[in-house]
Amino acid sequence: MPTVADQMVDTLRAAGVDRIYGIVGDSLNGLTDALRRKGGIDWVHVRHEEVAAFAAAGEAHVTGNLAVCAGSCGPGNLHLINGLFDAHRSRLPVVAIAAQIPSAEIGSGYFQETHPEQMFRACSSYCELVSTPDQLPRALEIAIRRSIAERCVSVLVIPGDVALQDASDAPASEAFGLKPPPPIVVPQEDALDGLAELLNTSERVTLLCGSGVEGAHDEVVALAKALKAPIVHAMRGKEHIEWDNPYDVGMTGLIGFSSGFYAMGSCDALLMLGTDFPYRQFYPKSARIAQIDLRAESIGRRVSVEQGLIGDVKHSVAALLPKIVAKTQDRHLRASLDHYAEARAGLDRLAEGRPGGRLRPQHVVRVLNEQASDDAAFTVDVGLPTVWGARYLTMNGKRRLMGSFWHGSMANAMPHAIGVQSAEPKRQVISLSGDGGFTMLMGDLLSLKQLKLPVKVVIFNNSALGFVELEQKSSGFVDFGTGFDATNFAMIAEAAGIKGIRIEDPEDLEQGIADALAHDGPVVIDAVVERMELAMPPKVTAEMAKGFTLYMLKAVLSGRGNEVLELAKANLLR
Repeated sequence: MPTVADQMVDTLRAAGVDRIYGIVGDSLNGLTDALRRKGGIDWVHVRHEEVAAFAAAGEAHVTGNLAVCAGSCGPGNLHLINGLFDAHRSRLPVVAIAAQIPSAEIGSGYFQETHPEQMFRACSSYCELVSTPDQLPRALEIAIRRSIAERCVSVLVIPGDVALQDASDAPASEAFGLKPPPPIVVPQEDALDGLAELLNTSERVTLLCGSGVEGAHDEVVALAKALKAPIVHAMRGKEHIEWDNPYDVGMTGLIGFSSGFYAMGSCDALLMLGTDFPYRQFYPKSARIAQIDLRAESIGRRVSVEQGLIGDVKHSVAALLPKIVAKTQDRHLRASLDHYAEARAGLDRLAEGRPGGRLRPQHVVRVLNEQASDDAAFTVDVGLPTVWGARYLTMNGKRRLMGSFWHGSMANAMPHAIGVQSAEPKRQVISLSGDGGFTMLMGDLLSLKQLKLPVKVVIFNNSALGFVELEQKSSGFVDFGTGFDATNFAMIAEAAGIKGIRIEDPEDLEQGIADALAHDGPVVIDAVVERMELAMPPKVTAEMAKGFTLYMLKAVLSGRGNEVLELAKANLLR
């Protein structure tokens, strides 16, 4: 008789799952043994379950397909939770299998007992305990179907002894039933008429685009052309709308461009497309605002909207376009584009090499961007790597970009890269990691070698929690608890049998990056970068300036005047 675990493997295979990320354990023995015996699904053995969940998110992001991770009972599956929060908030289709202690012991305070069906509810849309073999087929199908259709995390909790029992006599799962095709959702005609009237009667329209414009690039650009509207993108919209776009004026927000802030602040109508951009202080104060989103819960959540339309961006904009009267006045667009050109030039100057000086992180990312392949996938750690990626990585419709842009977790970049590279072994995958984030899950550097994954791991080695340090300074605090002892990550990589390249001199950067990208295995690029680089928008707000003034005063009074001089010498208070 096939076991419940066998049935699980068959159902996951029918759903198109090719691999499961995790760490083996006694409560998972039924599942992992079924994978070994049956074949067809690879077990990707990582060093930490948090990495397993992040890797599943990376695979789901780059492929759009269902990805799976697993953890054994108690501490094993608890380690999944941070990566699952990241996947759920990024709306990625992931199923997590959380093994449980023997079913007869549940509720007795048994060794490693937890209640994952309660703990994982906050980071999933479906989370259920499977208590009997008869329950498994339907529960697993529901988990798969909801993850795919809703683009969310589902968690299935199963005791190890239940997985080893004889499977129920249920019909085999069918692929089409598990993976319903996505629907086409378009607002009603009168709603589109109302939106068209709002846009046609406004003089200065700006579009704000998020990840919901995926697959709708041409329709959105056509709308911008008709409206003579600049396009501002959120971080998660960058890879989908930035390229081949003459209306792009960059990002807004603290890590964005002043031009994005200008284009939104000077408009009289803002149309939000597939975005839930959370920072309310960057929205216009007096513009008319409309929003199109597939998810009703996103509409009006960040700013009051005059019109909210439920629909997918691609088909909704296509239906809206015939109702738009093409504008002839383009002063708002030209002013926004001029502002963008100025902001872009200022940022590009910061990415130039300084012979004889210290290595700038902006310079590192600019060279990476120039040398990376046309279809490279980039993963970025939270903090300064996200800032540099946002400003210096160029998208082209084939490149991919992902990070923990909603959950904001450190240490995500290399684990995400493991999932991307596992799913697409021929793609060039580059992880941009801070030294703080990298060292949190550094053990899985060994997984790159063991799994033969040629990920290129770039470490911005500034011996500090750089973004936290910046936040403290901009708030008027003398930075505290942010420093690290100097570390040679290239030597650590070499000791693990991985190629390590340490770059300290800007003149060595281009050759070092070229050597790393040409290597046919994993590489650690240890880029020793300027610690005092100021990752602020080109125009610093009065509040930020006040914070830095207070910081400098406190630093001088505490005997750290030399640090203030270093900031001034580096021309960072601009």
